[in-house]
Amino acid sequence: MTVDPAVNPPPSSLDSDLGAAQLLTWEQERERATQMEAEEVAALIAAARPLRERLLAEVAALPLLPGVYRFLDARGQVLYVGKAKLLRRRVSSYFQRDHGGTRIGLMVARVAKLETTVVRTEAEALLLENTLIKTLDPRFNILFRDDKSYPYVRFSAHRFARLSYYRGAVDKRGRYFGPFPNSLAVRQTIELVQRVFRLRTCEDAVFNHRSRPCLLHQIRRCSAPCVGLISETDYDKDLDRADAFLRGASDEVLRELQQRMALHAQALEYERAAEVRDQIAALSQVLQQQAVEASSASGGERDVDVIAVRVRGGRACVNFAMVRGGRHLGDRALFPSHVEDATALQLGAEGDETTVLPQEKSAAQQVLEAFLTQHYLGGEMPALILVNEAVDPALVEALMAQAGRRLTVQDQPRGPRRIWLDMCVQGADLALERLLAEEGSQQARTRALSEVLGFEGADLGQLRIECFDISHTAGEATVASCVVFEQHAMQPSQYRRYNIEGIQGGDDYAAMRQVLTRRYSKLASALAQHESSEESSASLRWPDVVLIDGGRGQVGVAREVFESLGADLARLVGVEKGEGRKVGLEELVFADGRPKLSLNPQSSALMLVAEIRDEAHRFAITGMRARRASTRMRGSRLEDIAGVGPRKRAALLQRFGGIKGVEAASVEELSGVKGISRDLAQEIYRAFR
Repeated sequence: MTVDPAVNPPPSSLDSDLGAAQLLTWEQERERATQMEAEEVAALIAAARPLRERLLAEVAALPLLPGVYRFLDARGQVLYVGKAKLLRRRVSSYFQRDHGGTRIGLMVARVAKLETTVVRTEAEALLLENTLIKTLDPRFNILFRDDKSYPYVRFSAHRFARLSYYRGAVDKRGRYFGPFPNSLAVRQTIELVQRVFRLRTCEDAVFNHRSRPCLLHQIRRCSAPCVGLISETDYDKDLDRADAFLRGASDEVLRELQQRMALHAQALEYERAAEVRDQIAALSQVLQQQAVEASSASGGERDVDVIAVRVRGGRACVNFAMVRGGRHLGDRALFPSHVEDATALQLGAEGDETTVLPQEKSAAQQVLEAFLTQHYLGGEMPALILVNEAVDPALVEALMAQAGRRLTVQDQPRGPRRIWLDMCVQGADLALERLLAEEGSQQARTRALSEVLGFEGADLGQLRIECFDISHTAGEATVASCVVFEQHAMQPSQYRRYNIEGIQGGDDYAAMRQVLTRRYSKLASALAQHESSEESSASLRWPDVVLIDGGRGQVGVAREVFESLGADLARLVGVEKGEGRKVGLEELVFADGRPKLSLNPQSSALMLVAEIRDEAHRFAITGMRARRASTRMRGSRLEDIAGVGPRKRAALLQRFGGIKGVEAASVEELSGVKGISRDLAQEIYRAFR
């Protein structure tokens, strides 16, 4: 308990019913509150002492063997995953000193449980640590979220192999080239191979049913094997040349084409010689367009990865560039999460694990090593990797053990190789500057909205907004959407759609009541059951703001739902379209009785509200269209019934809210629809039985 003079000033007069002896002076009350706070802190420390003693006992019992350790909090959530050459020494380093209010101190104070796994070697520990970081998402580990696999160029196993873009698991049913850093690099490569080697790109179903050459053949991008304009033998030769080119043997391909052109000329096959000449010209032009020769810049290596790390403002950028087959394929900027928390946990070297050395590794080194571990372990890697920070030799050894061959990780290249690294570093700087500028803009919008809604002083990064919208077509296929804004950005992984059932078609109020009840009733029950536990304030919490796309009517329905659930009405806000439904004239409607609020059309707060509302609208419409298409596919049985035309079908679907409602309707209910006679209603009823 804390008494704040600004909130609770000392009494100015005595209450007539209480004697002066029964009242404490202001100074006495403040002293009492301070004493209570001290007692509460002492009680917390005393309660935590047995836990810490238990943890120290567990640490003392750990073996001096390689392994992986995991720190968990009181709710069982993983805080940190680490590897160790010697488990006891590494883990004990966290508990042998007072870390104060640092981030490592914050983490250690939250540790309630320790889990360890003993392995045979340090390399195995590194592999297991990488797997656990990816699956458990610990708060204090650097994590690279890359939800998209890298794309490839693929030659299919067809006798006339198809050239295509491919993303996914690599199998043995074709030949693959890559990976490429992004889809643009793949599409540019496909276009290049088409122009030089004229391989087909059409689907097998199209290929098998062609009766004449397509447009690609006419513009000299395909040799038309679908209609027999090239033999299987000649097509395979072009395929082999494309294979060699993609693997970096461009000079060999050029020499082979020149020899082939000379042979055709000697045999007086001038048309075929001219075709080969055109291929040579196209390939030469492509090679000349390469601004810097990757083979010379990489010191003769044809496959090279170039990695540059930059850390600034609590954020990090890893710029990842690829050279494959002697060609620079482009780069890709990645932004890991948990950087600021994770880089504060800089442990001592494996050789001396008894201390914590704050300056052992820079933040950039930690980010780089996290990327190398998470990107390469379990995957393919080239023989040469250029980096702009030093890497732990133990990590390089583990990567070599994984690859089963020699691997060079060079952090201070010279000569031509330096060109690639400098280019990659510059790309990382630009990408990080762009990210920080965008995040600054996003944070400014969040701050402006929080001020408008009365959340001054709140943790803006934790401000959670959920927005709802209803979409249907004349009452058919009603779908409600819920989108989430948190950490200054939309969170698509947390979006949800709700199929609305059991209401009159077109009743938006009933739809809103249903979706809010389904969304929050379980949350309200869980909070009521765990009101006094720590879980209620962490893993379970109401959103700070619930936006409703609608005016007073929609907000009124939402208010009824929130009152029935015992929720705070101050968090309910409606977004009402302004005069003429013009964008920028929206008004905010509050459920707690506050007057409407009109914002300046240029207000960043209004722009953020509009963005969230529009995203909810988009998400609802796409769901509604998908459901409507599915419903109409199933509803085609209505069209097969004699006497049910487009108008009667639309009337039935609107009246009963979709095909399910029509299926469940009785003859009397069906005959109640305008234009549906009793005889026709009986036919419809029998059609669904």
